[in-house]
Amino acid sequence: MGINLQKGQRVDLTKGNAGLNKIKVGLGWDPVSQGKSGGFLGGLFSSKSGSNERSIDCDSSVLMLQDDKVLAGDDVVYFGKLTSTCGSVRHSGDNLTGDGDGDDEVITIELSSVPTQYNKLVFVVNIYDAAGRNQHFGMIQNAYIRVYDDRTGNELIRYNLTDNYSNLTTLICGEIYRHDNEWKFAAVGTGTNDMKLGDVVRRYQ
Repeated sequence: MGINLQKGQRVDLTKGNAGLNKIKVGLGWDPVSQGKSGGFLGGLFSSKSGSNERSIDCDSSVLMLQDDKVLAGDDVVYFGKLTSTCGSVRHSGDNLTGDGDGDDEVITIELSSVPTQYNKLVFVVNIYDAAGRNQHFGMIQNAYIRVYDDRTGNELIRYNLTDNYSNLTTLICGEIYRHDNEWKFAAVGTGTNDMKLGDVVRRYQ
């Protein structure tokens, strides 16, 4: 059984998990019922051209940091660049509906192939055109980020995002980072008012 984390907690990922290499990071969510608010990640990744005014189109991204900084545009993996230049990080693509149970967005990482100059991977979700659509993460609930073993499907880590993210438009969900030649996971869960992915990237420059 995986470890359930609270905001701010850190846990070993590879230490004690001999042979762990390819992992998947899954994101899941539910839309808040009409007329309600609170929570995180609901109608996520619905179509940018959809006609449903209640739909919320969110985009997940991975920032690949060198010494805790984004040093190049190629170090950002998102719906417009699904695979990192080194090939170690792969994005499953923009989910257009957010419907159904289970993970709605998945990032695959081959840890042994992440070049040594990268010390941290940051997982971000932001709302597309949040200002124009007057949308925020308070319109989403039952959200989580989890890490599981690609070989077995066994869940290793789960972090349920339960804070009130009303009026916030970007969420820094979690981090996977190197520590003494091992990899660890940090439950971040920090919301911001950044309107674009570029604004988030600038936080790490």
